[in-house]
Amino acid sequence: MKFDYFKDWPEYWKQLQSVLLDPKVDEAALEASLREARKKMPLPVLWLLGKTQAGKTSIIRALTGNETAEIGNGFQPCTRHSRFYDCPTEAPVVRFLDTRGLGEIAYDPSDDIHYCESQAHLLLAVMKVADMQQTPVFEVLRTIRQRHPEWPLLMVQTSLHELYAHESRHIVPWPYGEDPLPPSIPDELRRALLAQRAAFGKLPGSAPISWVAVDLTLAEDGFEPVNYGLEALWQAIELLLPLGLQHQLTSEQEVRDLYARTAHQHIVGYSMTAAGLGALPVVDLVAVSTVQAKLLHGLAALYGQRWDKRTITEFLALVGAGIASGYVMRMVGRAVTKVIPFFGQTVGAVWGASASGASTYALGKAAVYFFTRRKDRLNVDPDTLRRIYAEALESGASLLKERLRGK
Repeated sequence: MKFDYFKDWPEYWKQLQSVLLDPKVDEAALEASLREARKKMPLPVLWLLGKTQAGKTSIIRALTGNETAEIGNGFQPCTRHSRFYDCPTEAPVVRFLDTRGLGEIAYDPSDDIHYCESQAHLLLAVMKVADMQQTPVFEVLRTIRQRHPEWPLLMVQTSLHELYAHESRHIVPWPYGEDPLPPSIPDELRRALLAQRAAFGKLPGSAPISWVAVDLTLAEDGFEPVNYGLEALWQAIELLLPLGLQHQLTSEQEVRDLYARTAHQHIVGYSMTAAGLGALPVVDLVAVSTVQAKLLHGLAALYGQRWDKRTITEFLALVGAGIASGYVMRMVGRAVTKVIPFFGQTVGAVWGASASGASTYALGKAAVYFFTRRKDRLNVDPDTLRRIYAEALESGASLLKERLRGK
């Protein structure tokens, strides 16, 4: 990439607009770039292991905020008996690996375990607290810990309400992180919790074993809150895998509805993809723009809005040339810095990843405001749109830095 490529700023801006308005790229070349980009920003993989009906899918539903039906439709096979679930599908933030229920008749998990242990970044063993027959889970975990004694292990005990007294409710605040467990926990439940922890405390390995007790139910089950213990589960995951996944999947406090939560996950996913492209030694800026165009098309579809040339032109005009020029300058500074020997391969790569990802994040957040107002048949305020872009550029950079530190 040569510096004189950017000598004519108006022409470059027209080119960027052209990609957004009518993206026509070499799909093979783009896919090759994306494959290289994914190596720079590898996808974190959470491996859930346990018996059938232990609550693995409920954990995925709670962590991602997606409905069980959506999760069921989104699973894809990765071995004969194991499946993966990417969230979101097109530009994932995280991948979940789910093995077939341990202990099922005529199921030998050896091949699946071998595959999954080569992929996973964090292992979550899931068990119903009322099910004391956990020998199949123990045996698999013992094998894994013998091969990987340094791996931390997160044990998740589920379905607490099955050992509640009749018509009992959740204990608030959540008390299961206390040591020893407090007397407010029903005797039968406390004994079951401690018995499972004592049994699995005999596992080999030098890395710690962490325990979290949760009750992840549906609204019709009648328990409040429905995701009891979810925050403690998130804290345990972030402690063992410090990638900022909770922020990437759930966003800020203002994300309250399904539209915004789903949009946020897509924005983060595409931002990570753009960050991977930005971390490459030399990257065609059109590839980054193409990723951004795909994001904006997806957001328009989510909000039921047409993303045609008229709408795109309106959006770009409202965003404003000042922001657009600043974006171009950041991308150019990133590209030029990365081709400088030594400096460009270190600081420049991080700068490039942050700039590409953060600008994608900002465009996405600005588009959410734009599409929300149009969906509700309200006027779009240009100053508000630009403020959202500017604030999202800063928060997106912070999110990307957290992800880059932990990768």
